Amino acid sequence: MKKAIGAKRHIILTEFLLEAAFLCIIGGIIGLALVVILAFILTKVLEFPIYVSVTNMAWTFFICVLVGIVAGIIPAMQAAKMDPVVAIRS
Repeated sequence: MKKAIGAKRHIILTEFLLEAAFLCIIGGIIGLALVVILAFILTKVLEFPIYVSVTNMAWTFFICVLVGIVAGIIPAMQAAKMDPVVAIRS
């Protein structure tokens, strides 16, 4: 749709990649919250502490962004190459 109103190819590509990375970050936050809750529960049940380090949390966000970009690159390139008339029809 943006192509039909004059958006440049790199703008469309950037938008798709940012959206893919954002969706993966949201999934990573949900997954990380579940891991922290599970670690808290297991710490109460078991006789030793289980914790999630800040370094592992940072790696989680980095990997989420990387997966989002890799997974979104092909659809982003296809959307950026679409003909404006075809984009409006679909």
